[in-house]
Formats: sequence, C-alpha cells, structure tokens
Amino acid sequence: MVKKILFVCLGNICRSPAAEGIFNHKIKERDLEKLFVVDSAGTGSWHVGNLPDKRMRATALSRGIELTSRSRQIEENDLYEFDQILVMDKDNLDAVKSLTKDQNNPVNSKIKLILSYSKNFQLDEVPDPYYGGQNGFDKVIDLLDDAMDGLIDSLTN
Repeated sequence: MVKKILFVCLGNICRSPAAEGIFNHKIKERDLEKLFVVDSAGTGSWHVGNLPDKRMRATALSRGIELTSRSRQIEENDLYEFDQILVMDKDNLDAVKSLTKDQNNPVNSKIKLILSYSKNFQLDEVPDPYYGGQNGFDKVIDLLDDAMDGLIDSLTN
C-alpha cells in the first residue's frame, strides 16, 4: 500500500522542499519509490509557485540531491489526503493543527515534528536558515538527512 507523506515548513522554499528532496533521494537509493507519494507545502502563501530558495538548492545539489518542487500552501484537505504530515518546528505544528476546527480531530495524530525521527541529534526543531548564512543551510540538510533515515525505517519495518 502506498503511503502519502507531506513535509511542511513556513514558506515551502527551504526546509520542507529539502525534506521532500532528501526523502525522495533516499527512497530511490533503497528502491522504495513505489511505496510512497511525497510532497511539501508551507503554512504561508508568500512563495506559492516558486522553486526552492537558490541557496537551499545549491546546498542540496552539493550532496547530490536535486530540489525541483514548486512551493504551495497547505490546505485543510491535505490533512485527510496524507498519511503522515511532518513539520519542521513547533510554530508550524500549531499552524497545521489549527487547520482543523476540532482540536480533537483524529487527523492531528498524524502531524508530527520531523526531528522526532532523528537518530543522532537531540533537537526538536529544524531551524529556518532563510536569514542566516551557509552554515544554516548545511545544518538543515544534516538534520533532515538524519531524520529521514529514521522516518523511512519506521515506515518500512
């Protein structure tokens, strides 16, 4: 059965498209592409239709990962369409959960912080690299790379 995974950050131009790209790269390496449908979205609408930030694209490409998705804003329907919704930080967790009018809605149980799957880092949140330097983009890739291994293991075992 195909599992649908959605990665979410604020603008859908740095962290969530990087998560989508890393996840796709890793499932291709493991020959698991047929098991997943993967997408990303932002809680905000500022960048709808844009490619990921050029700094994030360059950082990912330096590690052999191409980011080609276009930014879109998350919609309430996504909560029902996807099997797992993985957010980058607590603000986005709250924003995504607020899409349902009922906080006791069972869909809230499939919304999680992506770093809950991290194996080697003790952080809860993926920091937004947008206003920082290159080190921030490298850190995001490192954090997401680690979390994706844990996520894929949890989905395939």
